[in-house]
Amino acid sequence: MQQNTREGQKDNGIVDSWWYKYLLKGVGTLGGLLAILFGLFACITFTAMCLLAGVLQMVAGFIVVLLEAPCCCQFVEFADKISSFSDKRPAWQKAVLYCLLGLVPIAACIEAWTVLGAGLVFACGALYGLKAVGKKGDRESMMAAASGADQEMTVQLIHSEGKADLHVPDSPSIP
Repeated sequence: MQQNTREGQKDNGIVDSWWYKYLLKGVGTLGGLLAILFGLFACITFTAMCLLAGVLQMVAGFIVVLLEAPCCCQFVEFADKISSFSDKRPAWQKAVLYCLLGLVPIAACIEAWTVLGAGLVFACGALYGLKAVGKKGDRESMMAAASGADQEMTVQLIHSEGKADLHVPDSPSIP
């Protein structure tokens, strides 16, 4: 197994590659823009909950676009500051935020436009969640975990086997 380290950081495989970062930005930007569009379509309804879900979906889409692609929000003066703050956050925080932003409109009204639009925001959150979890373990450690064998305990038992005092004291005879 090849270990690539850059500036003291360990290699997490696919989730730290350059194309995965662009995939996250692309899915976030496209998902946010489509969430705004589908939220507008969801507002064309006769129920108040679906109208609320459409508005919440447009707000969620705007937040995602603001955090992922501030170049699309040049009319907002503080977009660059928010984006740089967002880039410094760990991936699990973005995953939680995007998943919650994606679930709220779907919970309010389950119709095609909300599921499609908010589902894309949720998918971006799921991709950030995969980045936060990182690379899975190597084959040997996974096999050891699956077999239930505890390697540290086995080594400790083997090393302390000679130190065990197995002498049973003589007991007085019972009449």
